[in-house]
Amino acid sequence: MSRIDLTATWLLSRANARAQLIRAEAFAAAGSSGYLARLLASLADDGPASQAELGRRTGIDPSDVVAAMNSLDSSGFVRRERDPADARRNLITMTKAGRAELRRLDAVVADIQERFLEPLTAAQRAQLVKFLGKLA
Repeated sequence: MSRIDLTATWLLSRANARAQLIRAEAFAAAGSSGYLARLLASLADDGPASQAELGRRTGIDPSDVVAAMNSLDSSGFVRRERDPADARRNLITMTKAGRAELRRLDAVVADIQERFLEPLTAAQRAQLVKFLGKLA
């Protein structure tokens, strides 16, 4: 191993590559995406919002939010309604089907976490999350 292979930034980039592969495979197998899960989770956790607000909450690019909202809407997972406070915008709300989809995607996310963290003990997992929280 070279010196570069032992730096924190290199190791984090390799761990991230592994995490992203696991995540992409799991969401593809579930017929969904991380964007859809994040948007539904935001609606569940923080309530109805405009598409712009959902983009800010989730850190998803506005054009990607539009595409994801179209997918969620056509699947019946969200509903768009005129905002009573501002008729120029729509409020996005989650439907009963959307709540069921979020529960399904929560299980996918849990599986992703389990697969990624499998080499670590429970104590090591908690410590890693604590350290990553400080770095993030």
